[in-house]
Amino acid sequence: MADFLVTNIIDGDTFEVNPGWRWNDQTGTRVRPTGYDAKELGTYGGQKAKEKLASLIRGRMVELGKAYKVDRGRLVCDVYYNGRYLADYFS
Repeated sequence: MADFLVTNIIDGDTFEVNPGWRWNDQTGTRVRPTGYDAKELGTYGGQKAKEKLASLIRGRMVELGKAYKVDRGRLVCDVYYNGRYLADYFS
């Protein structure tokens, strides 16, 4: 795909980008990166996961790579930050 600006962090594994993405005749702004699963907000560790993702990519450019599906309005795809697979920052 291409480079996108991260505009908002929803939780530890969902964020919004600008401009919006387009994939298989669908469009949106929410992205769910592959490779890791963060704790949900409202559960132990959920807020910390959101803060970690925010400190890493909010206001920065990410590359959206191979897309797999759209799930609940989120593009599920490989995401790269500074040339590194985003999930690697969470392992």
